[in-house]
Amino acid sequence: MYKVAAIGGDGIGPEIVDAGRVVLDAAGERYGFDIDWTDFDIGADRYLATGELLTEDDLKELSAFKSIYFGSIGDDRVKPGILEKGILLGLRFHFDQYINLRPVRMLAGTQTPLAGKGPEDIDFLVVRENTEDFYVGIGSRFSGKEHRDLEVVRDIYSIKFGLDVESDSEEIAYQIGIISREGSSRVMEYAFDAAMKREKKVTSVDKANVLSDVYGLWRDVFTETAARYPDVTTEFNFVDAVTMWFVKNPEWFDVVVAPNMFGDIITDLGAMIQGGLGLAPGGNINPQGTSLFEPIHGSAPKYKGMNRANPIATIWAGSLLLENLGEPEAAAAVVDAIVQSIAAKQTTVDLGGTLGTREAGAWIADAIRNK
Repeated sequence: MYKVAAIGGDGIGPEIVDAGRVVLDAAGERYGFDIDWTDFDIGADRYLATGELLTEDDLKELSAFKSIYFGSIGDDRVKPGILEKGILLGLRFHFDQYINLRPVRMLAGTQTPLAGKGPEDIDFLVVRENTEDFYVGIGSRFSGKEHRDLEVVRDIYSIKFGLDVESDSEEIAYQIGIISREGSSRVMEYAFDAAMKREKKVTSVDKANVLSDVYGLWRDVFTETAARYPDVTTEFNFVDAVTMWFVKNPEWFDVVVAPNMFGDIITDLGAMIQGGLGLAPGGNINPQGTSLFEPIHGSAPKYKGMNRANPIATIWAGSLLLENLGEPEAAAAVVDAIVQSIAAKQTTVDLGGTLGTREAGAWIADAIRNK
Protein backbone atom coordinates (compact mmCIF):
# COMPACT_ATOMS: atom_id res chain seq x y z
CA MET A 1 0.00 0.00 0.00
CA TYR A 2 1.38 3.39 -1.05
CA LYS A 3 0.01 6.62 0.38
CA VAL A 4 -0.12 9.33 -2.30
CA ALA A 5 -1.39 12.91 -1.98
CA ALA A 6 -3.40 14.32 -4.89
CA ILE A 7 -3.66 18.04 -5.68
CA GLY A 8 -5.79 18.75 -8.74
CA GLY A 9 -5.16 22.48 -8.57
CA ASP A 10 -6.71 24.80 -11.14
CA GLY A 11 -8.27 24.72 -14.59
CA ILE A 12 -7.95 21.31 -16.21
CA GLY A 13 -5.84 20.06 -13.30
CA PRO A 14 -8.53 18.05 -11.47
CA GLU A 15 -9.62 16.31 -14.70
CA ILE A 16 -6.15 15.22 -15.79
CA VAL A 17 -5.23 14.06 -12.28
CA ASP A 18 -8.43 12.00 -12.15
CA ALA A 19 -7.50 10.37 -15.46
CA GLY A 20 -4.01 9.67 -14.16
CA ARG A 21 -5.33 8.12 -10.97
CA VAL A 22 -7.43 5.67 -12.95
CA VAL A 23 -4.28 4.60 -14.81
CA LEU A 24 -2.11 4.27 -11.71
CA ASP A 25 -4.82 2.27 -9.95
CA ALA A 26 -4.92 -0.07 -12.96
CA ALA A 27 -1.14 -0.45 -12.77
CA GLY A 28 -1.54 -1.37 -9.12
CA GLU A 29 -4.13 -4.02 -9.98
CA ARG A 30 -1.85 -5.49 -12.62
CA TYR A 31 1.39 -5.43 -10.60
CA GLY A 32 0.14 -6.19 -7.11
CA PHE A 33 0.05 -2.96 -5.12
CA ASP A 34 -2.58 -0.47 -3.94
CA ILE A 35 -2.57 3.31 -3.80
CA ASP A 36 -4.28 5.08 -0.92
CA TRP A 37 -5.18 8.51 -2.31
CA THR A 38 -5.69 11.60 -0.15
CA ASP A 39 -7.11 14.73 -1.81
CA PHE A 40 -5.96 18.24 -0.89
CA ASP A 41 -7.97 21.36 -1.71
CA ILE A 42 -5.15 23.68 -2.69
CA GLY A 43 -5.49 26.20 -5.51
CA ALA A 44 -7.18 29.32 -6.81
CA ASP A 45 -10.68 28.63 -5.49
CA ARG A 46 -9.47 28.29 -1.91
CA TYR A 47 -7.17 31.27 -2.27
CA LEU A 48 -9.98 33.49 -3.52
CA ALA A 49 -12.30 32.31 -0.76
CA THR A 50 -9.86 32.41 2.17
CA GLY A 51 -6.64 34.13 1.06
CA GLU A 52 -4.69 30.93 1.81
CA LEU A 53 -2.02 29.57 -0.53
CA LEU A 54 -0.12 26.95 1.50
CA THR A 55 -0.84 26.69 5.19
CA GLU A 56 1.30 25.18 7.92
CA ASP A 57 -1.34 22.47 8.28
CA ASP A 58 -1.08 21.70 4.54
CA LEU A 59 2.68 21.29 4.76
CA LYS A 60 2.51 19.22 7.92
CA GLU A 61 -0.04 16.83 6.40
CA LEU A 62 1.77 16.59 3.06
CA SER A 63 5.03 15.74 4.80
CA ALA A 64 3.52 12.35 5.67
CA PHE A 65 3.52 11.39 1.97
CA LYS A 66 6.43 10.24 -0.17
CA SER A 67 4.65 11.36 -3.35
CA ILE A 68 2.35 14.18 -4.43
CA TYR A 69 0.42 13.85 -7.71
CA PHE A 70 -0.14 17.39 -8.97
CA GLY A 71 -2.32 18.73 -11.78
CA SER A 72 -1.73 22.36 -12.65
CA ILE A 73 -1.79 25.82 -11.12
CA GLY A 74 -2.88 29.19 -12.49
CA ASP A 75 -6.17 31.06 -12.77
CA ASP A 76 -7.21 34.15 -14.74
CA ARG A 77 -8.85 35.57 -11.61
CA VAL A 78 -5.51 35.75 -9.80
CA LYS A 79 -2.53 37.91 -10.74
CA PRO A 80 0.16 35.80 -12.47
CA GLY A 81 2.86 34.58 -10.13
CA ILE A 82 0.86 34.54 -6.89
CA LEU A 83 -0.36 30.96 -7.15
CA GLU A 84 2.75 29.69 -8.92
CA LYS A 85 5.17 31.10 -6.34
CA GLY A 86 2.97 30.62 -3.32
CA ILE A 87 1.94 27.04 -4.04
CA LEU A 88 4.13 25.24 -6.58
CA LEU A 89 7.41 26.91 -5.69
CA GLY A 90 6.37 26.86 -2.05
CA LEU A 91 6.09 23.07 -2.19
CA ARG A 92 9.38 22.68 -4.04
CA PHE A 93 11.34 24.77 -1.55
CA HIS A 94 9.64 23.53 1.61
CA PHE A 95 10.25 19.88 0.71
CA ASP A 96 13.68 20.62 -0.77
CA GLN A 97 12.78 19.00 -4.08
CA TYR A 98 16.17 19.75 -5.51
CA ILE A 99 15.85 17.56 -8.60
CA ASN A 100 13.61 18.54 -11.50
CA LEU A 101 13.52 15.47 -13.72
CA ARG A 102 12.41 15.81 -17.34
CA PRO A 103 12.51 12.89 -19.76
CA VAL A 104 12.67 14.24 -23.32
CA ARG A 105 11.52 11.28 -25.36
CA MET A 106 9.62 11.22 -28.62
CA LEU A 107 7.05 8.44 -28.58
CA ALA A 108 6.24 6.43 -31.71
CA GLY A 109 3.24 7.88 -33.51
CA THR A 110 3.80 11.47 -32.38
CA GLN A 111 5.12 14.37 -34.44
CA THR A 112 8.21 16.49 -33.95
CA PRO A 113 8.87 19.83 -35.70
CA LEU A 114 12.43 18.63 -36.41
CA ALA A 115 12.80 17.51 -40.01
CA GLY A 116 14.21 14.03 -40.43
CA LYS A 117 14.17 13.17 -36.72
CA GLY A 118 12.22 10.37 -35.07
CA PRO A 119 11.87 8.42 -31.82
CA GLU A 120 15.29 6.86 -32.28
CA ASP A 121 16.85 10.38 -32.23
CA ILE A 122 14.99 12.04 -29.36
CA ASP A 123 15.45 10.17 -26.10
CA PHE A 124 17.40 11.93 -23.37
CA LEU A 125 17.00 13.07 -19.78
CA VAL A 126 17.32 16.58 -18.40
CA VAL A 127 18.23 16.85 -14.71
CA ARG A 128 17.61 20.42 -13.60
CA GLU A 129 18.75 21.84 -10.27
CA ASN A 130 15.48 22.97 -8.70
CA THR A 131 16.12 25.15 -5.64
CA GLU A 132 18.98 27.59 -6.37
CA ASP A 133 20.22 29.93 -9.12
CA PHE A 134 18.14 33.00 -9.97
CA TYR A 135 14.95 31.46 -8.59
CA VAL A 136 15.86 31.92 -4.92
CA GLY A 137 13.83 35.14 -4.90
CA ILE A 138 16.53 37.60 -3.81
CA GLY A 139 16.02 40.87 -5.64
CA SER A 140 14.29 44.22 -5.68
CA ARG A 141 13.11 47.08 -7.86
CA PHE A 142 13.43 50.73 -6.86
CA SER A 143 14.56 54.21 -7.79
CA GLY A 144 18.01 55.40 -6.82
CA LYS A 145 16.78 57.80 -4.16
CA GLU A 146 14.88 55.06 -2.33
CA HIS A 147 17.93 52.88 -1.65
CA ARG A 148 20.96 55.14 -1.48
CA ASP A 149 22.59 52.81 1.06
CA LEU A 150 22.97 49.97 -1.46
CA GLU A 151 26.71 50.23 -2.01
CA VAL A 152 26.90 47.44 -4.58
CA VAL A 153 24.12 48.84 -6.72
CA ARG A 154 25.57 52.34 -6.50
CA ASP A 155 29.01 51.18 -7.57
CA ILE A 156 27.70 49.08 -10.44
CA TYR A 157 25.59 51.85 -11.88
CA SER A 158 28.27 54.47 -11.41
CA ILE A 159 30.87 52.38 -13.22
CA LYS A 160 28.67 50.92 -15.93
CA PHE A 161 26.21 53.70 -16.77
CA GLY A 162 27.64 56.86 -15.24
CA LEU A 163 24.59 57.22 -13.00
CA ASP A 164 24.67 58.70 -9.52
CA VAL A 165 22.02 56.68 -7.73
CA GLU A 166 22.19 59.06 -4.78
CA SER A 167 20.70 61.87 -6.81
CA ASP A 168 19.25 60.34 -9.96
CA SER A 169 15.72 58.94 -9.85
CA GLU A 170 16.43 56.26 -12.44
CA GLU A 171 14.43 53.12 -11.66
CA ILE A 172 16.55 50.01 -11.35
CA ALA A 173 16.03 46.35 -10.53
CA TYR A 174 18.32 43.50 -9.56
CA GLN A 175 18.09 39.74 -9.09
CA ILE A 176 20.72 37.62 -7.37
CA GLY A 177 21.56 34.08 -8.40
CA ILE A 178 22.93 31.63 -5.86
CA ILE A 179 24.93 28.50 -6.66
CA SER A 180 26.27 26.43 -3.76
CA ARG A 181 28.77 23.58 -3.78
CA GLU A 182 26.36 21.34 -1.87
CA GLY A 183 23.41 22.17 -4.13
CA SER A 184 25.44 21.57 -7.29
CA SER A 185 27.04 18.37 -6.00
CA ARG A 186 23.81 16.61 -5.10
CA VAL A 187 22.10 17.32 -8.41
CA MET A 188 25.20 16.25 -10.35
CA GLU A 189 25.47 12.99 -8.43
CA TYR A 190 21.86 12.28 -9.33
CA ALA A 191 22.60 13.01 -13.00
CA PHE A 192 25.70 10.78 -13.09
CA ASP A 193 23.83 7.96 -11.34
CA ALA A 194 21.10 8.25 -13.97
CA ALA A 195 23.68 8.17 -16.76
CA MET A 196 25.12 4.93 -15.37
CA LYS A 197 21.75 3.31 -16.11
CA ARG A 198 21.63 4.76 -19.63
CA GLU A 199 24.37 5.49 -22.19
CA LYS A 200 26.93 6.81 -19.68
CA LYS A 201 27.20 10.34 -20.98
CA VAL A 202 26.52 13.63 -19.14
CA THR A 203 26.39 17.11 -20.65
CA SER A 204 26.72 20.08 -18.29
CA VAL A 205 24.95 23.34 -19.19
CA ASP A 206 26.04 26.81 -18.01
CA LYS A 207 27.07 30.29 -19.19
CA ALA A 208 30.48 30.37 -17.56
CA ASN A 209 31.99 32.43 -20.38
CA VAL A 210 29.98 35.45 -19.17
CA LEU A 211 28.76 34.65 -15.64
CA SER A 212 32.10 33.22 -14.63
CA ASP A 213 31.81 33.40 -10.85
CA VAL A 214 28.47 31.72 -10.30
CA TYR A 215 28.84 29.15 -13.08
CA GLY A 216 32.56 28.78 -12.53
CA LEU A 217 31.66 27.06 -9.26
CA TRP A 218 29.13 24.92 -11.14
CA ARG A 219 31.89 23.80 -13.53
CA ASP A 220 34.30 23.05 -10.70
CA VAL A 221 31.78 20.81 -8.96
CA PHE A 222 30.93 19.07 -12.24
CA THR A 223 34.61 18.31 -12.85
CA GLU A 224 35.04 16.98 -9.32
CA THR A 225 31.92 14.80 -9.63
CA ALA A 226 32.98 13.44 -13.01
CA ALA A 227 36.26 12.23 -11.50
CA ARG A 228 34.25 9.80 -9.35
CA TYR A 229 32.55 8.33 -12.43
CA PRO A 230 35.42 7.33 -14.76
CA ASP A 231 33.10 5.27 -17.01
CA VAL A 232 30.95 8.29 -17.87
CA THR A 233 31.80 10.55 -20.83
CA THR A 234 31.36 14.24 -20.03
CA GLU A 235 31.22 17.59 -21.82
CA PHE A 236 30.49 21.27 -21.13
CA ASN A 237 28.00 23.22 -23.25
CA PHE A 238 26.99 26.85 -23.00
CA VAL A 239 23.23 27.21 -22.79
CA ASP A 240 22.95 28.99 -26.14
CA ALA A 241 24.85 26.17 -27.82
CA VAL A 242 22.63 23.56 -26.17
CA THR A 243 19.50 25.16 -27.60
CA MET A 244 21.01 24.90 -31.07
CA TRP A 245 22.12 21.29 -30.65
CA PHE A 246 18.76 20.20 -29.18
CA VAL A 247 17.30 21.23 -32.52
CA LYS A 248 20.07 20.10 -34.86
CA ASN A 249 21.30 16.89 -33.21
CA PRO A 250 19.10 15.77 -30.31
CA GLU A 251 20.51 12.26 -30.67
CA TRP A 252 23.81 13.60 -29.28
CA PHE A 253 22.43 13.83 -25.74
CA ASP A 254 21.95 11.22 -23.03
CA VAL A 255 21.74 12.99 -19.65
CA VAL A 256 21.85 16.79 -19.46
CA VAL A 257 22.42 18.51 -16.09
CA ALA A 258 21.60 22.20 -15.82
CA PRO A 259 21.25 24.97 -13.24
CA ASN A 260 17.75 26.11 -12.41
CA MET A 261 17.03 28.94 -14.84
CA PHE A 262 18.69 27.42 -17.89
CA GLY A 263 17.10 24.07 -17.09
CA ASP A 264 13.69 25.72 -17.02
CA ILE A 265 14.24 27.16 -20.49
CA ILE A 266 15.75 24.14 -22.23
CA THR A 267 13.15 21.71 -20.89
CA ASP A 268 10.38 23.71 -22.60
CA LEU A 269 12.39 23.42 -25.82
CA GLY A 270 12.71 19.71 -25.08
CA ALA A 271 8.92 19.44 -24.73
CA MET A 272 8.42 20.94 -28.17
CA ILE A 273 10.89 18.67 -29.94
CA GLN A 274 9.37 15.58 -28.31
CA GLY A 275 5.91 16.47 -29.57
CA GLY A 276 4.46 19.25 -27.44
CA LEU A 277 3.54 20.19 -23.90
CA GLY A 278 0.72 17.65 -23.85
CA LEU A 279 3.37 14.91 -23.87
CA ALA A 280 5.80 16.36 -21.33
CA PRO A 281 5.94 15.04 -17.74
CA GLY A 282 8.04 16.31 -14.88
CA GLY A 283 9.16 15.24 -11.44
CA ASN A 284 10.24 17.48 -8.57
CA ILE A 285 12.22 15.05 -6.48
CA ASN A 286 13.73 14.83 -3.05
CA PRO A 287 15.22 11.31 -3.03
CA GLN A 288 15.03 11.19 0.78
CA GLY A 289 11.76 13.06 1.24
CA THR A 290 8.50 14.16 -0.37
CA SER A 291 8.48 14.40 -4.17
CA LEU A 292 5.95 15.96 -6.55
CA PHE A 293 5.01 14.75 -10.03
CA GLU A 294 3.17 16.87 -12.60
CA PRO A 295 2.72 17.68 -16.27
CA ILE A 296 4.79 20.69 -17.25
CA HIS A 297 1.95 22.42 -19.12
CA GLY A 298 -0.36 25.03 -17.62
CA SER A 299 -3.89 24.97 -16.29
CA ALA A 300 -5.68 25.96 -19.56
CA PRO A 301 -8.65 27.49 -17.70
CA LYS A 302 -10.68 27.97 -20.88
CA TYR A 303 -10.95 24.18 -21.19
CA LYS A 304 -11.91 23.60 -17.56
CA GLY A 305 -14.67 21.02 -17.18
CA MET A 306 -14.90 20.33 -20.92
CA ASN A 307 -13.35 16.81 -20.85
CA ARG A 308 -11.07 17.62 -23.76
CA ALA A 309 -7.62 18.12 -22.19
CA ASN A 310 -4.88 15.68 -23.14
CA PRO A 311 -4.02 13.66 -19.99
CA ILE A 312 -0.90 11.94 -21.35
CA ALA A 313 1.67 14.27 -19.74
CA THR A 314 -0.04 13.75 -16.39
CA ILE A 315 -0.25 9.99 -16.87
CA TRP A 316 3.43 9.89 -17.84
CA ALA A 317 4.21 11.92 -14.72
CA GLY A 318 2.39 9.15 -12.87
CA SER A 319 4.88 6.71 -14.38
CA LEU A 320 7.70 8.78 -12.86
CA LEU A 321 5.84 8.64 -9.55
CA LEU A 322 5.67 4.84 -9.70
CA GLU A 323 9.37 4.67 -10.55
CA ASN A 324 10.12 6.82 -7.52
CA LEU A 325 8.02 4.53 -5.31
CA GLY A 326 10.09 1.54 -6.42
CA GLU A 327 7.72 0.04 -9.00
CA PRO A 328 9.80 0.16 -12.22
CA GLU A 329 7.86 -2.59 -14.00
CA ALA A 330 4.56 -0.82 -13.46
CA ALA A 331 6.13 2.50 -14.46
CA ALA A 332 7.35 1.03 -17.76
CA ALA A 333 3.92 -0.51 -18.39
CA VAL A 334 2.28 2.91 -18.10
CA VAL A 335 4.54 4.37 -20.80
CA ASP A 336 4.02 1.29 -22.99
CA ALA A 337 0.25 1.75 -22.69
CA ILE A 338 0.59 5.43 -23.64
CA VAL A 339 2.47 4.36 -26.78
CA GLN A 340 -0.29 1.84 -27.57
CA SER A 341 -2.97 4.51 -27.22
CA ILE A 342 -1.16 6.81 -29.63
CA ALA A 343 -0.64 4.02 -32.17
CA ALA A 344 -4.34 3.07 -31.96
CA LYS A 345 -5.47 6.73 -32.17
CA GLN A 346 -7.23 6.29 -28.85
CA THR A 347 -6.30 9.79 -27.79
CA THR A 348 -7.67 13.28 -27.45
CA VAL A 349 -8.20 15.47 -30.51
CA ASP A 350 -4.78 17.16 -30.38
CA LEU A 351 -3.14 13.78 -31.10
CA GLY A 352 -5.55 12.79 -33.85
CA GLY A 353 -8.09 10.87 -31.77
CA THR A 354 -11.67 11.52 -30.74
CA LEU A 355 -11.64 10.66 -27.04
CA GLY A 356 -12.24 12.92 -24.08
CA THR A 357 -9.92 13.22 -21.11
CA ARG A 358 -11.72 10.55 -19.07
CA GLU A 359 -12.03 8.15 -21.99
CA ALA A 360 -8.35 8.49 -22.95
CA GLY A 361 -7.33 7.68 -19.39
CA ALA A 362 -9.71 4.72 -19.23
CA TRP A 363 -8.31 3.29 -22.50
CA ILE A 364 -4.74 3.43 -21.19
CA ALA A 365 -5.85 1.85 -17.91
CA ASP A 366 -7.50 -1.03 -19.80
CA ALA A 367 -4.35 -1.54 -21.89
CA ILE A 368 -2.36 -2.01 -18.67
CA ARG A 369 -4.89 -4.45 -17.21
CA ASN A 370 -4.83 -6.49 -20.42
CA LYS A 371 -1.05 -6.48 -20.78
